[in-house]
Amino acid sequence: MMKRIAIIKLSAMGDIIHAMVALQYIKRKYPNLQIDWFVESTFAPILENNPDINQIIKLDLKSIKKDKKEIINQIKLIKKYKTNSYDLVIDAQGHIKSAIVSFILGKNRVRISKNSTREKLASFFYTKKVDIAYDKNAIERNVKVLSQALNFEITKDDILNKKAFLFYKNENEVIYEYLSKDKKNVLFVIGASWPSKMYSKEKFAKIINNLDENCLITWGNEAEKDIADFIVNISKAKVLPKLDLNSLKAIMSKVDLVIGNDTGPTHMAWALNIPSITLFGNTPGYRNTYITNTNKIIESKSIVNPFKLDRNDFSIKEIDENEIINTAKRLLYV
Repeated sequence: MMKRIAIIKLSAMGDIIHAMVALQYIKRKYPNLQIDWFVESTFAPILENNPDINQIIKLDLKSIKKDKKEIINQIKLIKKYKTNSYDLVIDAQGHIKSAIVSFILGKNRVRISKNSTREKLASFFYTKKVDIAYDKNAIERNVKVLSQALNFEITKDDILNKKAFLFYKNENEVIYEYLSKDKKNVLFVIGASWPSKMYSKEKFAKIINNLDENCLITWGNEAEKDIADFIVNISKAKVLPKLDLNSLKAIMSKVDLVIGNDTGPTHMAWALNIPSITLFGNTPGYRNTYITNTNKIIESKSIVNPFKLDRNDFSIKEIDENEIINTAKRLLYV
């Protein structure tokens, strides 16, 4: 019987969230199993306070790009955890770097097969492989590799009936001063990793002005703060202060609706069982979200190839704001 496993999912925020949903079902099947999660330190806070994770091991593999000598320190760090004698190492990432981490950690290694990932070379590091097409829903892909590695099944109904799985404590309590008791609270996620994944700031303002509710804007860097300030100047919204992930989880768990681009913070809403509208232009909505009665997507008219995303496709900005407004009102008032 397995006593201890390692899950390798290093980045990014949305991808980690897509894999985390499996934890509650793994622990339901194997309540005494110890689960350690290896992650890039930047994204560790998204995992923190989750009762189904025994240990979060923070790596800094991205530092190798800046300083090649750092590879020695990172390998030493990973080797230190080899003494944990993992019964199974599951790579839910499918990249070369996660494959190397897995190879160092243990002999019994599972990952997605070479035909199911973009970095096919990584497949050769593993003793067992799980087949699921790369262009299938990302949540189902993560759930399948994690559950099949442990010889059980997580169904679509399980995913739809999940419990919220992001947790927080000791949050910055100033966030609660921004919430309204008299109006619905709507949180806007206006940033994204690429400019072409970001919806029009002018249209965001129009949506806010058409919703007679308490509209809040979260941001992650100074460029996004400038966009937030622009929106506030022509709308009724309020800009939240700079928040860490712990406090962002906290406030998101209290709002009535999240509207945002295809980016990690927007996916947090689904993980917290909070209604959401995710906007898609040059990324595939069917793949990157799990549509439910309260979690909706609105897509541009672009035909997206998940194997080759077009960063020069700014079609997200063409989405009709009235479609977003109408969807928001249905989620808020029905």
